[in-house]
Amino acid sequence: MTIRSTGQSWALDIALAQGGFDALHPEAVGTMEQLGHDHTDFAKVFALVKSGAMLPKAWATVAFQAEQRAAHHEHGGFAQTAADLYLRAAVMWGRAQYSIFDAADPRKAAMREHTNHCVARLGALRGNRVRRVVLDFEGGEIHALLHLPAGRVQGAPAVILGPGMDMIKEDYIWAAERYYTSRGTVALSIEGPGQGESRAGGLTVDLTNYERAIGRYLDHLTALPEVDPARIGMFGISMSGYWGSRAAASDRRLAALAAFEAVTGDFRTIFERAQPTFKNNYMYMAGYTDEAAFDRDLAQRMPLGDLVADITCPVLYGIGEFDELTDLGQALANFEKVRAPKELRVYEDEFHPLGGVAAEAFRFGAEWLERALAGEFSAPGRDVRHYVHRDGRTTDRTADPAWWLGAAPTHLADVRRGARSH
Repeated sequence: MTIRSTGQSWALDIALAQGGFDALHPEAVGTMEQLGHDHTDFAKVFALVKSGAMLPKAWATVAFQAEQRAAHHEHGGFAQTAADLYLRAAVMWGRAQYSIFDAADPRKAAMREHTNHCVARLGALRGNRVRRVVLDFEGGEIHALLHLPAGRVQGAPAVILGPGMDMIKEDYIWAAERYYTSRGTVALSIEGPGQGESRAGGLTVDLTNYERAIGRYLDHLTALPEVDPARIGMFGISMSGYWGSRAAASDRRLAALAAFEAVTGDFRTIFERAQPTFKNNYMYMAGYTDEAAFDRDLAQRMPLGDLVADITCPVLYGIGEFDELTDLGQALANFEKVRAPKELRVYEDEFHPLGGVAAEAFRFGAEWLERALAGEFSAPGRDVRHYVHRDGRTTDRTADPAWWLGAAPTHLADVRRGARSH
């Protein structure tokens, strides 16, 4: 536990009690729907929550209700209704186990068993098109779900679906089916070091092993007959936008990257100014209990810096104007350093979850990747920028908010002057 998370837990409890999930993550329900959560389930869960300690029970309670109904419909022969309910149950059981930050806690393991059971039933009812993947990795194991299009598929494009720090591989089942396999694209939703079952098996995240894990997943995909090894991209949100950027800078097998809400700033914002749960979670992922050691060994070394200049594949970044984990000026400064063909969208008045535009962003990211993997967007010097207004308008050729009046923040202005001088 961090000093702030211990001292400020009462504030988070008050926020949950008074405003529910929206008080912590404005408009995030839109994003959670893209991660397979039915809004009625979400409402039922947070009607039961008055403090953070109540989250595991609330998620488990509503998850069990959905699992029971899924079993009822499966026994009655209504396969698709059952599969949809198993999906809803799986993502809720996943939330329940995530809310317990002790890998050895038997309750966490029991909830994971329910998650796996629901995914197994879903896979069976979907014609075995959702399959578990377990790979050896640096003395441990990493876990993923493979999502296949219907019918006989060979040489198809593939996309790695990268989760944020507080996500698991099951969170992408709904999006994989809606946005990727329905379009003939193979999808692989992953857990890297420090996440989900990978963390439960003792594998923690360090500065560089997440991008090596992405490389291990690339090994797996390139060996599948269903996949064209030259057309593999990655969709990442939040921390996977960061990890995906690191992977794209070091592994040329990634042919395109779409990153939304990517944490590309100084990491003081996410770990010292944002809600203390973010730092507390990352310390758990990294296996640290000593906050000073975590700061020294990892946090201070995490900013991307000039690493993004090594990216060569087409990249798309999308971020909310008021993302609470990455200052917009720093995100724009990071974008300036990218020399690969690039595109940027800044969404007016959106926060980190991008909840108000989540459905648009998930669909656009998938379509952008489909076109990028088909060879578009690769022209040298490509630099496309948009500022997406809340009222539906879009300003092209710049992503700077209009209220800046052409005066960029000092740090961003310095980076731009340096770019022009070269």
